[in-house]
This record gives sequence, structure tokens and C-alpha cells, in this order.
Amino acid sequence: MEKSVMVVGMDDSVHSYHALEWTLQHFFTPAPEKSLFKLVIVHAKPSPVTAVGLAGPAVAGTAEVIPYVDRDLKIIAARVLDKAKEVCAAKEVNNVLFEAVEGDPRNVLCEAVEKHHASVLVVGSHGYGAIKRAVLGSVSDYCAHHSHCSVMIVKKPPKIKH
Repeated sequence: MEKSVMVVGMDDSVHSYHALEWTLQHFFTPAPEKSLFKLVIVHAKPSPVTAVGLAGPAVAGTAEVIPYVDRDLKIIAARVLDKAKEVCAAKEVNNVLFEAVEGDPRNVLCEAVEKHHASVLVVGSHGYGAIKRAVLGSVSDYCAHHSHCSVMIVKKPPKIKH
């Protein structure tokens, strides 16, 4: 029997790594080989043009910085996936597909679900309030409404006060 696919969306946030660790703990350990899921980890790398555009209006010299921004974005993507590999290896989860795809995270994750025929998409919650969510947009909210599979939003537990 072929395993169902679980896609985990990753960025460089503690929320994202918590979601990955939570997923591994609840679905892949103590016996990863007995899991019902095949794991695909996806990082959405912003395009350099978008990243430069977010910095402000176009000014003279913008075109010259794009190759440097692209290089930095590739380094960040590699770091995100390397850290995800370390987290998986620490839990002895080895049969994992890692992808870095350029684009908006909302679209990249929904497209990954389609590409891999995933039955579950896992994303972390940044815990934004209503105003910040309205201004920035919520990846988890978008995916919950547009993805063609179940979406699990993993929230980081509140810090316990002593």
C-alpha cells in the first residue's frame, strides 16, 4: 500500500521548526518506517525582485543588487532545509523529500499539495493578531481555504510562567 503524503511548509521561523518537530513527534516517531505518511518538506523562497520590491520603491541601482539578493535568498533557503534535515535526522526520519521553490508561500504550498497529491498540509502559526494578519496576509489561513487537502495549523504552546 502506498503511503499518503504529508507536506510541511517551512520558513526560517521558530514557529515553522516547532511545527516540524511536533509533526515528527506525533506522526513519525518512535518508528518512522511504520508511519502512514511520506514526508515532503517545502520552503518557499521569495523571488529576488519581490524581496527588493518589499524594501521600498525602485531606485537607481536596484537591478544591480538583484543577483546579490538572489544569492542571499538561496543561502537562506539552503539553511532552512539543512536545519530541517538536522531535525529529521535527530528523530531518525530519513526518507524525506526536501524542496525549495521560488514564489509566494501561499501559492507554493498549495501547488506542492497538488504536485505530490498530499492528503495533509502542515504549517506553523505565527500567532499574528487580526490587524497584522489582515495587513500581511496569513499563509495558514490562505492554505486552509485554498488547499485541496486537510490543513493542520500547529500553534506554539504559550510559555509557562513560574
